[in-house]
Amino acid sequence: KAALLTYFLNTTNISQMTDLIYTEKELVQSLKEYIKAEESKLDAVKSWADKLDVVTRASTLDPEGYLAHPVNAYKLMKRLNTEWSELESLVLQDPSDGFISNMTVHRQYFPDQEDEKGAAKALMRLQDTYKLDSESFARGKLPGMHHNAILTVDDCYDMGKTAYNEADYYHAVLWMQQALRQMDAEEEHVVSKADVLDYLSYSVYQMGDLPRAIELTRRLVAIDSSHQRAGGNLRYFEKLLSKQLNELNQEGQEPATEEPIQLGTYKRPNDYLPEREIYEALCRGEGVKMTTERRSRLYCRYHDGNRNPRLLLQPMKEEDEWDSPHIVRYLNALSDQEIEKIKELAKPRLARATVRDPITGVLTTANYRVSKSAWLEGEEDPVIERVNQRIEDITGLTTQTAELLQIANYGVGGQYEPHFDFSRMSDVEAGGATVFPDFGAAIYPKKGTAVFWYNLFRSGEGDYRTRHAACPVLVGSKWVSNKWIHERGQEFRRPCGLTEVD
Repeated sequence: KAALLTYFLNTTNISQMTDLIYTEKELVQSLKEYIKAEESKLDAVKSWADKLDVVTRASTLDPEGYLAHPVNAYKLMKRLNTEWSELESLVLQDPSDGFISNMTVHRQYFPDQEDEKGAAKALMRLQDTYKLDSESFARGKLPGMHHNAILTVDDCYDMGKTAYNEADYYHAVLWMQQALRQMDAEEEHVVSKADVLDYLSYSVYQMGDLPRAIELTRRLVAIDSSHQRAGGNLRYFEKLLSKQLNELNQEGQEPATEEPIQLGTYKRPNDYLPEREIYEALCRGEGVKMTTERRSRLYCRYHDGNRNPRLLLQPMKEEDEWDSPHIVRYLNALSDQEIEKIKELAKPRLARATVRDPITGVLTTANYRVSKSAWLEGEEDPVIERVNQRIEDITGLTTQTAELLQIANYGVGGQYEPHFDFSRMSDVEAGGATVFPDFGAAIYPKKGTAVFWYNLFRSGEGDYRTRHAACPVLVGSKWVSNKWIHERGQEFRRPCGLTEVD
């Protein structure tokens, strides 16, 4: 029968992005060396200028008398023939060559525009899932956060512009409003207030709030009366509101609310995921249906794999996470050394996780799965072979027909929305839980543990209750090792049945 065993490897590091941290440090050092070289060059040029200034001041007071001295005549010839050429060469020296060369080497590994956009959308995903307002992000007030990190006015503006360019006016409003709020608090900024008001007013209009769109556009006109769009937008918005009021038989223009735009001011548009609200509530720890009665049916025990010789002397610690469907967790399933080896093998191969298009069958990336994955074979390293053997010992199933060991890394904002792991064809610091919207369970990652469940009944029918999702990682990085054990080959290890029972 199909089953899934998930190892939680680590919850503290950010995979390949850690390399970028050290790359940036190296570039900063290179930049400092360039500045030092430029300062040294400038000091030399200043020394030349000071020395020549003294000479020319004396020579111009009495040019003929100055040149009457043969030494002065000689030194003038020497300066103009030799020394000024040396000065020219000094000025033409470019101390930036080393820095530019270093930049060129590292630039190939830099994030591109798509990466930056993805990072911005990850923050918005966290904002929605964990109900965090833009000010919390801007001020670095996040649960589980150990480092201070703030977003400037220009950062907030760029976030809003990213959303705007994706026609995501809901988030464009939130971030442009935050940029405006910090501007009004007289924080330093490069972007103009007119640009912020321009994006914000139109986004508010797109959210259906005409009175506020009018108020914001009037502020824009007051700042820049010659703005190419503001005047036309204002007349259009006022005409549209007047028409709406006439249709409602109301007189006068509705005043714009003075309350600042917050996370709940406008309703987030619905999307393709029907259980979005349930999924996100479970990620926040809300709506988990673990009652006292249900908890009383959960136990912990030592598991020796039905007297498996490899588990007799050191049985696994097994804990019930859920009763029906039965989900169990195995403690100390992987050692720290095994975790580091698995990460070492996987890290060079990590690539954006893909899903198979149900129509074309082609593997493609999808917005609902934001992670990087690698696949490891047992023959590659004794550690992988040992892990595969341990899976067989724990589950009593064969891995001969199982898929390769998948290593997935979910960085900040990484997620996998509700999905099934079967088909009909044959310690994060904050966030990152695996949730089951159908029966209201939330399973939290713990380093070195393994979680196991069957996603097919004994009859071979899919257990649709096991539709699950990986919540966005709020703080930290979640490493997961997955092993999908296929139905084929388990006929004598988990005998088939005719009814849909666990």
